[in-house]
Amino acid sequence: MTEVATARRSRITPEREAELYGATLDLLREVGYEALTMDAVAARTKSSKATLYRQWGGKAELVVRALRHSKPGGLALTDIDTGSLRGDFQALLVREDDCAMEQSSALMRALGMAIHANPDLLQAFRELLIEPEMAEFHKVLQRAIDRGEVSADNPAIGYVLHMMIGGFVARTLIDEQPPTQAYLRDYIDAVVLPALGVPVP
Repeated sequence: MTEVATARRSRITPEREAELYGATLDLLREVGYEALTMDAVAARTKSSKATLYRQWGGKAELVVRALRHSKPGGLALTDIDTGSLRGDFQALLVREDDCAMEQSSALMRALGMAIHANPDLLQAFRELLIEPEMAEFHKVLQRAIDRGEVSADNPAIGYVLHMMIGGFVARTLIDEQPPTQAYLRDYIDAVVLPALGVPVP
């Protein structure tokens, strides 16, 4: 899937690709996944629907590629090495400001049930977002294990991404407030690090 998609997308400029991704995410926030159509994206971006299908194959891949493209630029999580797991997590948080986090939360709500009802979307979501993120967290946690911060047999290691996503989503569902850097920093100190056996100053 990835090789074919890369070959298709090579025919448009990075600037045009970014424009199409931005329009796709704007529409996704406005109408949700089910009501989002390739026709609407084509109209918003003054493209032909045939061009969109040729480049991305379908709505699911376009949406997930747009999500992947919208991730904060600069350092990847695995490029962050502050010397401590807590420092690495805090460095991760500053990649997105509060406004960007609120937009990300809106996108997750828009995708909600659609991910589980649409096999193509679920597959693309896992391949392009979840699995790469899990791989990054695994490498960061392995560094913490190598430093002696986290025990290699700690059962919470396999649930770090679950905890992070859970805290992010629950902020809106339970507290009816958008996630913020301050909230997630407190959440990591109160929930994630204690579960991993990492002392919090």
